[in-house]
Amino acid sequence: MEKIKSYKDLIVYQKAYDVVLNIYKLTKDFPDIERYGLISQIRRGSISISSNIAEGYRRGKKEYVQFLKIAYGSCAELETQLSLSKDLGFVSDKEKFENIYSLQEEVSKMLGAIIYKIKNGENK
Repeated sequence: MEKIKSYKDLIVYQKAYDVVLNIYKLTKDFPDIERYGLISQIRRGSISISSNIAEGYRRGKKEYVQFLKIAYGSCAELETQLSLSKDLGFVSDKEKFENIYSLQEEVSKMLGAIIYKIKNGENK
């Protein structure tokens, strides 16, 4: 097993980054009226996930867990915003939506597991 040298080596970070890229592709087709509403909120929330993983990685364990909890919360917000977007009919590509939604769920589960492991004495 290779040693992790950077937050960029973390699978959870890589998947969270993929969420951001896919969110931008998904939301580019949303109605213009949502540019400063839902589009902005979804994009900021998705960026928050990977950003908090990166920022927290540079900190001690206690602070790292706090940043991971923020990322975890952003996942929950993103889940709600994605569901709302779908229910409002803003999502034209259902397969793309399902892929992003599943990836977001996977990141959320991974964050929960990492938080648990760190809080219970395992290293990051």
